[in-house]
This record gives sequence, C-alpha cells and structure tokens, in this order.
Amino acid sequence: MNKAKFVMFIYALAAILSMISIGFAFSLIFMTGPKYETTGWIGVILGVIVMCGIFGMAFKTKRKFRDQGLL
Repeated sequence: MNKAKFVMFIYALAAILSMISIGFAFSLIFMTGPKYETTGWIGVILGVIVMCGIFGMAFKTKRKFRDQGLL
C-alpha cells in the first residue's frame, strides 16, 4: 500500500510541475513581449499535452492498483 501511495505522489508531483511550466510559459508570453512569444505558445501547448499524458497514466495506474487491492 505504501508503494502505491508513493507512486501516486510522484504522479501528482509531475502534474503540479507541468502546471507550473504552463504558468511560466504564459508569463514568458506576456512579460517579454514579442521577443519570446512563439516559444511561449509552444511551451503552453507542450505543457498541456504533457499534463494530459500524466493524468492519463495516473488514472490507468490507479485503476490497476485498485483492481489489485492496493488502494
């Protein structure tokens, strides 16, 4: 059970870090002007894609843990 909680904690930490990266990319867009605008939008799009991937993997893993009786 402790291993399952640790794995889910790692997924939650990864999701929080991807949300922070999205915020950083938005600040890059709006604070620097047109100099880094393209890089910022690419960062926002990639951050959203990574966040969706992390949530998808976490939900699959949680379902697997629940089926095994670990959560």
